Formats: sequence, structure tokens, C-alpha cells
Amino acid sequence: ISIVPYQFPCEEAGVPDGCENLDMIPSLGTAASFFRAANPLQQPVENLLEELTPPPSCIISDMGLPYTSYITKNYNIPRISFVGVSCFYLFCMSNTRIHNVMEGITNESENFVAPGIPDEIETTIAKTGITIYEGMKQVSHAMFEAEKEAYGMIMNSFEELEPAYAGGYKKMRNNKVWCFGPLSFTNKDHLDKAERGKRASIDLFHLKCWIDCQKPGTIIYACLGSICNLTQEHIKKKPFIWVIREENQLEALEKWVKQAGFEERMNARGLLIRVGTPPEAICAGVPMVTWPLFGDQFLDESLVVEILKVGVKVGVESPVKWGEEEEIGVQVKKKDIEMAIESLMDETSESEEKRKRVREVAEMAKRAVDKGGSSHSNVTLLIEDIMGKINF
Repeated sequence: ISIVPYQFPCEEAGVPDGCENLDMIPSLGTAASFFRAANPLQQPVENLLEELTPPPSCIISDMGLPYTSYITKNYNIPRISFVGVSCFYLFCMSNTRIHNVMEGITNESENFVAPGIPDEIETTIAKTGITIYEGMKQVSHAMFEAEKEAYGMIMNSFEELEPAYAGGYKKMRNNKVWCFGPLSFTNKDHLDKAERGKRASIDLFHLKCWIDCQKPGTIIYACLGSICNLTQEHIKKKPFIWVIREENQLEALEKWVKQAGFEERMNARGLLIRVGTPPEAICAGVPMVTWPLFGDQFLDESLVVEILKVGVKVGVESPVKWGEEEEIGVQVKKKDIEMAIESLMDETSESEEKRKRVREVAEMAKRAVDKGGSSHSNVTLLIEDIMGKINF
């Protein structure tokens, strides 16, 4: 594997110097400038391809790099897009567009039942992530057009997690969808995993000792993703570990906890609050309180709570607009958080069923990435597919 570094053109795009990741920009309101900053990389990448021998068989790129679509056209090679959302979300969104749902909707907060899917899921246009703030419209349109033209897609999911939706979306995309996930399970090296992300501000030994002092099944692990901006939230009565980005308004809170064996240590005795991709949370084998903020997260909440039945909603009804977090303020009350946590961590048969179910799904996830599993096999199938195009 060869890695070729390029200078990220921050200054040209009006992004502060050094902001090479979305979680480093000062405000999500400047996200459009960040995404546009990647476009000037098209020419350097094309120059690199000219020098490669043998020439590339395909390009695998993140959905946030739509310029790679133009490169693949120029070189007549397939583009495989990596999309960090669920098959359920993409299948719902595709059917929403196919059935022209927006034509019959009077406002973005009006409820409708997602069409063309096997489960009855009620949502709104606002919760689908279709409506976004003005600055991102052009960027989102470029991404959408590139995704339509992509030869295929790689998903951080596994077929056993969402069989009807993985199968349905695969059929919709001419069988060119490969689920490789959960990607976090493919790496077994604790030392390597400990180096991911930013360095935690809390001492590892202190953290592990604190965990071991708590009663089993009482710890709450709260992680709301790498790009969320919160104002002020409260959790009481339950011991918790809060994983959050360090921000000026939240300096008292500890930032990222990404240490060797941490989630495994939490397994079967914690509660995971997360709004990211469901497979990542399911790997921990603990039920979830869902706290969606924007984008795909509201529909993924429906997947976790209504379809997989391994979580409880905290009660968020409106998405946060990027860059307007302070204006919108707190959307979840302390009482709502407490009620959701209590309902999931109590000793009722319903809560125990959720805990049992998520443990079963976590085992499915492990088998999926093991040799012979669905995700492991999909890697081979993708390679065979691309080789078939070359030989043809």
C-alpha cells in the first residue's frame, strides 16, 4: 500500500489553516467551504494516475469527494463510493425520491409514511435530511449526482443487520452494493485501536479503575459523534462516561475516550448513547438511547428503535441546522433523558429483551467479518467484480 500526501487547500477555500477534518472546523456552518476545499485536489490526483503502472482498475472514494466521479469518467474506470450510512437510510431516501413524496407535502414537518419499504416508518422531510441550509445545497447536489453515477457502493453495515434493506437497496443499485461492516470489528489490534482519533484528556488507568468500581449494568457511555455541537445537557443519578469534542463552551467536559479495550470492557454492563452509524454502536453489545441531531440520524433512529428494537428514543423531534446550534438551544430536557435511560436500564422483561437482542446482533456482527462471513465474502465479491470488468 502506497500513501501519497497532498496539501489540503484550506486557504483557497476560506477554511482555517490546519482544518483537514470536518470535526476540526470552527463551526458546522462552514462545512460547505470545507467540502469545496477538496475540489482543487482533482488535478493532482489525475496527475498521479498518469504515473501509475499498471493503471488503476477502479477508484474507491468517500461520498464527500464527488470530484472523483469526473476522474473515473476521464479514465473510463468504475468508481466505488464509500457511504457511511445504513442501507435502510439509502433505501428509504431512494424510495422517497422515486415516489415523489415531496410533491404531496405542504411543509417539512408534515408526517408521512416512508413508501416502498417493508416496515411502516413514519417520518418528516426535515428528519430525512433532504432539506439543508442554503450553503450546503450546491455541495449536496454534487454529491447526489456523483452517487447516482457511481458504479457501486461500499457500506459500513452487514447484511444480517438489515437484510430486507441491504437486499432491497442492492437490487435497486443493480446488485453493486457490498456490505463490508462493521469495519470497527475488522481490527483486532488493541494497540492500533488506541491510537485512533485524538488523545484522551483523561488518564487510561484512572478510567479503567473507575469502571471496575461501578456495579455491572449501571454505566452509561455517552458518545454523540465526532461532529456534533451541543450547548448544555445534564445527566444525573447514573454513573456515566461522556465522550465529546472539546469546545470552548464545554471545556469542563472530557474529550475523546478512545483507548485499548475500552468498549470491550464496557460490554454487557453499559448503555451506549450514540447518534452515529448503528453498526458501530451495536458492536459494543449494549442497548442504546438514541439522540439524533441531523442528516441520516433520525431514520437510523427508526432502524435502531422500531425495526431492530434495541433502543429507546430520547425524544428529539427537530433536526439541528449546521451553524445554528446556539440559536436553537437545548432540544432535550433533563427529564426526557432520565426517563429514556430508566426505561432501558430497568429490570422489566421488555428491557431485558432489548439487552438480549442487541447481544445477539453483536454476535452476528462478529461472524459477518470473520472468514466466511457475509462481510468478509463481500470483499472477495467486489474484487472479483472489478477483475471481471478488466478482463472483459
